[in-house]
Amino acid sequence: MIKKLIMLFRIGRKLSTSGAISSIYEFYNPPVLIKILFLIIGFNFENKKNEDNLPSGLKLCNALQSMGTTFIKLGQFLATRPDIIGNDLSKHLEKLQDKLPPFNLNLAKNILKNELGNDNFQQIKNLSEPQAAASIAQVHFATINVSGENKKVAIKILRPNIEKIFNEELDALMLLAYIVQSISKKTKRLKLVEVVQLLREITNIEMDLRFEAAAANEFYENTKNDIGFNVPKIYWNQTSKKTLCLDKINGISIREVENLKSQNINIKKLAKDIIQHFLRHAVRDGFFHADMHQGNLFVTKDGNIVPVDFGIMGRLDKNNRKYLAEILYGFIKRDYKKVAEVHFLAGLVPKETSKDEFAQALRSIGEPIFGQSVKNISGGKLLSQLFEITEKYNMQTQIQLLLLQKTMVVVEGVARKLDPDSNIWNISRPILEDWLKEVKDPINKADEIISEASEVLKRLPNLPIIMDRANDVMALIAEGKFNPNNLSYQNLRGEELKLELIRNKILGGVLVLVIFVLLVFK
Repeated sequence: MIKKLIMLFRIGRKLSTSGAISSIYEFYNPPVLIKILFLIIGFNFENKKNEDNLPSGLKLCNALQSMGTTFIKLGQFLATRPDIIGNDLSKHLEKLQDKLPPFNLNLAKNILKNELGNDNFQQIKNLSEPQAAASIAQVHFATINVSGENKKVAIKILRPNIEKIFNEELDALMLLAYIVQSISKKTKRLKLVEVVQLLREITNIEMDLRFEAAAANEFYENTKNDIGFNVPKIYWNQTSKKTLCLDKINGISIREVENLKSQNINIKKLAKDIIQHFLRHAVRDGFFHADMHQGNLFVTKDGNIVPVDFGIMGRLDKNNRKYLAEILYGFIKRDYKKVAEVHFLAGLVPKETSKDEFAQALRSIGEPIFGQSVKNISGGKLLSQLFEITEKYNMQTQIQLLLLQKTMVVVEGVARKLDPDSNIWNISRPILEDWLKEVKDPINKADEIISEASEVLKRLPNLPIIMDRANDVMALIAEGKFNPNNLSYQNLRGEELKLELIRNKILGGVLVLVIFVLLVFK
């Protein structure tokens, strides 16, 4: 506990001396007790020499940047959560740069040897000096022997003791969050403790490079047949919790536009490809690279796109993928009633909401966009506005959709730097059309129905038990011995809804299967 309090004191002091406190106060004005707490912890050594004219969000960004690993990661995480901190602050925090001085080569070699064992370590030749260094890890180039063949690779190595340092600082932040929430009930809406805990979970996964390797491997398997998109191959013998080994990229950074042009690479096609590949991964695979900024994208001499850094990946289930494709395609066709229907069918808006009124709200988003020039059209910004509208109708936005929206904005930005005249709608349309045709194909539909029917059949043996329970409770209600507001009643209602759903799936599945059989085998 003493250690946590000491760390808490250090955090408070860092916040005070960096100027972050004043920035936080502009974002959220806490009670006097919390201000006094920070005053005591940090001795109020506030630096007011400069940055007075900067926006509060940018001051906070600069402060977090100066405070090191944990705070950079906290800022980067909050940048993905505009639902918590607001859009303006989120945009400022996106500017955080994750760069630190490297640790020396000998230490890197010792880590590799300890992690991989002597045999696998001996396969690594010509280990270079650090080529890039971030807060959690750094990257080296090397050559490894794979089945008698030399492969040029990049090896990512975690910083020494980074887990210990990070978790100690997070323990202190967790204590601080708990104290703040205990003192002020108003801060409960900010869910400070939950935010810190979620950051811990995410970052602890990021600090186990086997998870990143697994993500890269899955991404590789999903995209290995995609023409023009190459994910580096993972080498598992040189990969561990603290090391990640993958193909070295022989390409040009996508930010070097003039260099790309000098290599006769078609810039307009490249801009088109990056958007289409991203959408394809999102709607086809439900697994996409969620950090596709310019620093993480390279282009080979053949014009192929090669992504790196697979620490942040996004997932969408089939329903969300269909929802995404339907609404984007609906907006492209300016069919606002269709988009509204998708929301209602998916249960994303309360049933009592007027469908016509909701379609009108959607039109208020779509029409201004179509009235703009091609340069100002953005699918990511459209989704952002859509989420703002749906919030007013008590729609609960899913985090993964939010992550996708933010990534889409970044991808579109990269494409626009390559080709400012990129027409996002025209580029997106064929990908969305192809996927929607595929999911609506009779064969695929039949497979889906058969799969659902199989799940239903598994549950059939439990139906008599559920029905007996329902009958018992209904008898109690009739006798006035059962309170419909208690938890048991609510659970029962849940079971009744499940029953209703199962019944409907059985009837619907049987009906569609009969129709399908009649059409195919007539």
